[in-house]
Amino acid sequence: MLNISNNPILKEIDFSTFKSAKNIFNKNYYKALNKFLLVFALLGIILLFLPWTQNITGNGLITTLSPEQRPQDIQSQIPGRVEEWFVIEGDLVKKGDTILRISEVKSEYFDDRLIERTNLQITAKTSSVNAYQFKVEALNRQIVALKQERVLKTAQTENKLLQSKLKVKIDSIEFEAAKTNIKIAERQYERTETLQREGISAVKDVEEKRLKLQETQAKLISQENKLLAAKNEVLNARLELTVIGAMFADKISKSQSDMFTAKSSGFDAEVQVSKLENNNSNYKVRSGLLFVTSPQDGYITKAIKGGIGGTFKEGESLVGIMPQKYDLAVETFVRPIDLPLLHIDEKVRVQFDGWPAIVFSGWPNVSYGTYGAKVIAIERFISNNGMYRVLLAPDETDHTWPEAIRVGSGARTIALLEDVPIWYELWRQLNSFPPNYYQPESGKEGKSEAKK
Repeated sequence: MLNISNNPILKEIDFSTFKSAKNIFNKNYYKALNKFLLVFALLGIILLFLPWTQNITGNGLITTLSPEQRPQDIQSQIPGRVEEWFVIEGDLVKKGDTILRISEVKSEYFDDRLIERTNLQITAKTSSVNAYQFKVEALNRQIVALKQERVLKTAQTENKLLQSKLKVKIDSIEFEAAKTNIKIAERQYERTETLQREGISAVKDVEEKRLKLQETQAKLISQENKLLAAKNEVLNARLELTVIGAMFADKISKSQSDMFTAKSSGFDAEVQVSKLENNNSNYKVRSGLLFVTSPQDGYITKAIKGGIGGTFKEGESLVGIMPQKYDLAVETFVRPIDLPLLHIDEKVRVQFDGWPAIVFSGWPNVSYGTYGAKVIAIERFISNNGMYRVLLAPDETDHTWPEAIRVGSGARTIALLEDVPIWYELWRQLNSFPPNYYQPESGKEGKSEAKK
């Protein structure tokens, strides 16, 4: 049948007598096929020289432009127990609206009059602080009085010392006078006694002189005793000055010690007042945290901690919320080898999941169902998936993005680069070469201006 045998069947049978054989062995249809192949080859060659836009494709997700507009979970700052829900999933809440009410699970916060009792403690401790301040003021006055008394006592004792010194001088003079008088009395007695032996004076005169001598001796002894007493008074006055200084120093030191003790106790009381006020403020804030409120306008997406009576820890997510107003963006990921080809404000085409599209990545002009975007941020550090994250915002000069798209849905991105012939792109793809490195128009202009 394939006519490959050494004994061809054509020599045995005449096929020209068969109608089907005439149609099969007629070679006129080869001419049409050859023409078709020729035209197809010409078109293929022409197609190889058509322009092709190099591109970088990536897959990503729809997100929001601002971090504060992205979906978030609301957590509780304190541990608690779910008591009452005020919303259901899908509700629109305004900023500050109550989402749920919780109760305390720690025993130290069970007292309903905790804030009131803390205020009473603050009042009592404040009165204690005032009492210590009054005590410090009283001790200060006492110290001032003691210092004044010390000055007066010291002045009085110094006067007494001065009087004693003057008395010593007087007694010294009188003592010297007594010495002189006894010398005179002795000479007079000796002269009278001599005259009596010579018979000139009477015995009576001798006796009078002896009596006067004895009186003068007694007076000398008395003056010496007074002088010693005066000197003793000087020593006593000096000793009294020392005693006064030591006594008042002890009294003043004791008062100062009491004052410093009162100040220290007052400072401790102030510290306790500050701690109580701090606790009171914390209690007031904590009582406000028993109602979980919405941080912004948005929709309740999911009750993470459902039910009534369930307990949770601080920082545990309770409910998810999606902001009501948000600006859409697309986060896509590119390979590290393609990262140098992307620049800020570069044009990108985006295809959203769920929107029909006919995409020719190399011919963006004939693509259908894609939307314009531009690069606004390029991540500085590689992501966990081994690629770099790029954030895209809507292109105001292109078609508006669909209103029905939601945050979190998928998107496919195409970053448009240089225009090259198709044959070059096929050759690049076969050799696994990266797209051509290029600079944006603004960068090229800057280089040309720099050269000028």
